[in-house]
Amino acid sequence: MVYVLVGLAGFIGAVLRNFIGIVFSEKSTVFPISTLIVNLLGCFLLSWFTTVVFKKISFPAHFKTAIATGFVGSFTTFSTLSVETVHLLKSSDPQLGVLYVMVSLSGGLIMSRLGFIVGKEEKSL
Repeated sequence: MVYVLVGLAGFIGAVLRNFIGIVFSEKSTVFPISTLIVNLLGCFLLSWFTTVVFKKISFPAHFKTAIATGFVGSFTTFSTLSVETVHLLKSSDPQLGVLYVMVSLSGGLIMSRLGFIVGKEEKSL
C-alpha cells in the first residue's frame, strides 16, 4: 500500500514540478529559476509538513511517507540542480554557477528554517 501512495504522491509532485518548469522556463533562459523555486519551496514544505500538518492531523505513517518522500521528493530535484550547476560552471559565466549553488544552499536552509518557524507559530494559535 505504501508503494502505491508514494507513487501517486510522486506523480503529483512531478507533474507540479514540470508545470512550474514550463511556466518559468519562458521567463529565464540563462538562470535555472524554475529549479531554484521548486527546491526552495520544497524545503519550506517539508519542514512545514513535519512541524504542523503531521502533528495537527493524525496521518498514518504511510501517508506521511507518501507526502514527504513521494510528493516533496519528486517535486524537488537535486540531480537537476547538479546538472544545471555544471552547465553554468562550464558556460561563459561560471560566476552564475557559483551564485546558483550559494543561493540554492543558503536559500534552502533559510526556507527550511522558515517552515519550522511558521509551523511553530501555527501550533501556538
